[in-house]
Amino acid sequence: MAASTFNVRLAAAGQRLERVQALRVLQLNLGRLCNMRCSHCHVEAGPDQGATQMPDAVVKQCIAAMDRLQPQCVDLTGGAPEMHRRFRELVRAARERNIPVIDRCNLTILLAPSYHDLPQWLADHQVEVVASLPHWSQGISDRQRGDGSWSQSLEGLRRLRAVGYGTGDPQRRLTLMTNPDGDRLQPLCTTITDQWRQELARHGVAFDRLIGLTNMPIARFRDWLVQTGRLEHYQQVLENAFNPCAVRGLMCRDTLSVAPNGQLYDCDFNQMLDMPLAGYTIADVMAESLAGRRIHTGDHCFGCTAGQGSSCGGATAAVA
Repeated sequence: MAASTFNVRLAAAGQRLERVQALRVLQLNLGRLCNMRCSHCHVEAGPDQGATQMPDAVVKQCIAAMDRLQPQCVDLTGGAPEMHRRFRELVRAARERNIPVIDRCNLTILLAPSYHDLPQWLADHQVEVVASLPHWSQGISDRQRGDGSWSQSLEGLRRLRAVGYGTGDPQRRLTLMTNPDGDRLQPLCTTITDQWRQELARHGVAFDRLIGLTNMPIARFRDWLVQTGRLEHYQQVLENAFNPCAVRGLMCRDTLSVAPNGQLYDCDFNQMLDMPLAGYTIADVMAESLAGRRIHTGDHCFGCTAGQGSSCGGATAAVA
C-alpha cells in the first residue's frame, strides 16, 4: 500500500509518531446524542443519535480501566456527554480516584430544564469545563451552530460564572474552544485572546483560557467541503501549513480514545474514520501495551499539524 502524503512529509521531517510511556488522557466518547447539530461537527452528533450511547457494560469497563491505566485525566466527550444517563457516575468514579475530569460541553445543554443543577454539580466536583464557542460574535457563531445558539451559549457561560467558573479558580477552570468559520486556519495569539475577553465581558462572560481546534475534513464538515467543491482546496491548505514542530505535542501520543462500544483508537478523529487499535478493548488493555506503539495516521493528520497545531488541548507548537 502506498504511503499517505502525511507519512511521506513526516518521514521527510525526520519525525516518527509513537505513543509515549505514560497515559495522560483517557478520553471517553459517550455517544453521539446531542441537543445540537453543528455544521462543523466531525462526529455527526445530533438529537437523533440516541442509539449510539455507550452501554452500561462498557461504562463499567471504563471505570475499571481507570484503576488499571491510571490516567492523569478523564475526558468526557460526545455528542453532549452530559446527556448520557451515567455521565455523573463516571465523573464521581474519576474524582473518587483523585483523577481530574474534563467535560466537553456545548453550553446550550445547561439551559435544558433537566440539567438546571449541572453548573453547580460540576463546580462541586471540580470538573474542568471545555466549552465549544466558535466565535465571540453572534453572526459567525450562529452560522455554524444554528440561530439563537450564541445567545443560549452566553447564558450557559453566565450560569457557569455564577458558580465560580472563569474566575481564575483552578478547581473551576473554564476553557473556551473556538474553531474557524469555514475552510481556513485559525491563528490564536495574545491579541485575539484579549479581544475575546473584551467582547465577551460586555455580556457578563469570563473565561480562563482560549484554545483553537482546526476543522477536520471528516463527516459533516467534509460533506460541506464536498458539496461546495472545496475539499481539494482545503486539504491543500492543511498540507501547505504542515509544521513539523507541532508533531511532538499531538494528543495521539498520550491520549487513548474509547468508542461507545469499547473499541480503542489513537484519537477521536481516528475513531470517526474507523482506524482502531487492533487487539485490545477498554475491557482488557494494559498501560504497558500502549507504550511505544506506532500511531495510525492518514492525510487527515495534516489538520492537527497545520500552523500552530491543533488538538483537544489546543495548539501544539509555535508556527515554524
